[in-house]
This record gives sequence, C-alpha cells and structure tokens, in this order.
Amino acid sequence: MKSILRLIFISVLLPFLFACNTNPLKVDISEIENDIEIVRFDNELFSLPQQNLLQELLNLREKHSGFFDLFTYKVIRIGGIDDEQFLDLISQFRSDTMITNALSMVEDEFSDFEKTAQQLNKSFKYFQYHFPEKKLPTIFAYVSGFNQSVVTAENIIGISLDKYLGRNCSFYQNLSTTPQYKIMNMYKEKLVSDVAYAWGVTEFEGTNKATNLLGNMIHQGKLMYFVDALLPETPDSLKIGYTAKQLKWCTTNEAQMWISLVENKMLYSSKRMDIIRYTNDGPYTNGFPLESPARTAVWIGWQIVREYMKKHPETTLPELMQNSDYQEILNGSGYFPE
Repeated sequence: MKSILRLIFISVLLPFLFACNTNPLKVDISEIENDIEIVRFDNELFSLPQQNLLQELLNLREKHSGFFDLFTYKVIRIGGIDDEQFLDLISQFRSDTMITNALSMVEDEFSDFEKTAQQLNKSFKYFQYHFPEKKLPTIFAYVSGFNQSVVTAENIIGISLDKYLGRNCSFYQNLSTTPQYKIMNMYKEKLVSDVAYAWGVTEFEGTNKATNLLGNMIHQGKLMYFVDALLPETPDSLKIGYTAKQLKWCTTNEAQMWISLVENKMLYSSKRMDIIRYTNDGPYTNGFPLESPARTAVWIGWQIVREYMKKHPETTLPELMQNSDYQEILNGSGYFPE
C-alpha cells in the first residue's frame, strides 16, 4: 500500500515540479527557416541617378509601395510623389550636406550591418515561434535626417540608422531638440531591442485597456516581456535602455519604490500627470530621488509580469499579451518585493 501511495505521490509531484521549472522563454527556434526581409532603403534611394530621377523614384515607389509613401510623408515629411514640389524637395534631401555626412557616418558605423541583420532575423524567429499565425514584417533601414528612430505600419518596420551613430556622435551634440538622456540610447547595440519593443507596441496596441497607473505599468511590463521573448539572451539594460548603474538602483530600491506607490495611493490613480511622471522617458522619475532612472513604473510592471509568468508557466505569450485584466496579473504574480 505504501508503495502505491508513493507512486501516486510521485506521479502528482513530478508534473508540478516540471511546470515550476518550465521557462516559457526558453524555446527552440532551430526548426524555423523563414527569414525576415531587410531592405537597405538608404542605399537604394541615394544610388538613384539624378538623370531621369522622377521615373527612378516612381520605380522605387512601385518596388516598395507600402513603405515609400510612409517614408516621404511621415519620416522626412516632404509629401507625396504627385506633389508639385516633390522632385525639388527629394533632390534637396539627397544632396543636403548634413544628410550626406550622416549617410557617410552610417556607412562607417554600420560597416558590419550584416551582424545587426542577423540579430534582427534571430529575434523574429522567436516571434514566429510564439506567433506562428502572424505575418512577418519587412524591415526598411534608411537615413532620415535624425527623425524618429523606429516607425511602424502594417507589416512594416522602418529604422533610422542615423539615430544609432553612438553616444559621442558629434551631430547629436548639436541637435538642440534632443536631450542628453535620449542621446544615451542612440547607439547601434540598442537598435534591435528598440525594434522589438516598437513591434510589440504595434501588434498589441488594441489590447491596452489601462485607465490607471497600475494598468499602464502592467501593460508596459507585458511589452517588456514581449521583448524578453524576442531577445532572451539580451541584457536587461539594453532592453529597457538603462545604464548598469541605473539598473542596479532599481533592483536595490525596488521595495522602497513599491511601498511609495502603495502608500501614496498612486497605483489606482487615473490622473494623466501621475501616469506620465512614472512611465514617461526623462532624466529621472519625478517623485523618486534624482538618482533614479526614468520609467521606473515600467520597470516594476516588467518585474510583476515576470513573476506572473514564473507562477503560471502554462500561460503562452499570446495569452499573456491578450490578457488585459491587470488586477488579475498583479494578484496572480504574488508580487511583493522585500
């Protein structure tokens, strides 16, 4: 009888232990063969001959019909190819000294672009593993004149390579509209995690039901967990854009930050300014010490989601991303930093 009971106990315990040790991010992508398409749009645009340029541009637009208008309307903001001034404006863009200098710096900084391309490709193999039914986007790399780092549209990701030239890039020091805390993340190693995060925002925009700080924290935490899934081998500092010192500050002060949010009744505040000061980018988190990094509530939300997924390893990444019951995620995480 004791032997039978022991066997029953082991048969119940083993699945439980297996579930506790299952890491939903530790997956095998070796069987995924599809590669993401990456287009060096900068090379294609700037290699067009000036002679008969309009026809060359029309051909380029036809080749990349989904992206060309996004680039001219939303990125460099010169309008559409049918506009009367378009040819003059695109010619000025291609010959502008700042743009040509930026293009030269991009060529130097990304002389090993194939390495970046491989990292992007690997990250989207993880995406395919978790979301096999979703269509892969096409990635377009270009020089934008220091406009948005990453833009997205349906099945499209655009990357401004001139926004990743390095923290000490001379151009950045002269960009009066770009604060130093942003420049700190304008280096090429940050590019892949920015793409992963931007794609998560695009794919799961419709799942954001947040109306208070807690909801925003956990929604952002889910997006950071999505980045975890696409970049399981990438350091946390690169994923969230913190220095090692800032990341250490968060881990050291995690309990104090959580207590502050609870005691000051911030978690359920729906005031816009309360949400902004704890989740938006900046030199530090307004309300916490000057040594704190910005977006500390996003970092805490990330830890909550990680704890939730540790305790619920049966939950798939798609299930997590569709779950907008933020209170249930908090309760299910058992989150209580000490």
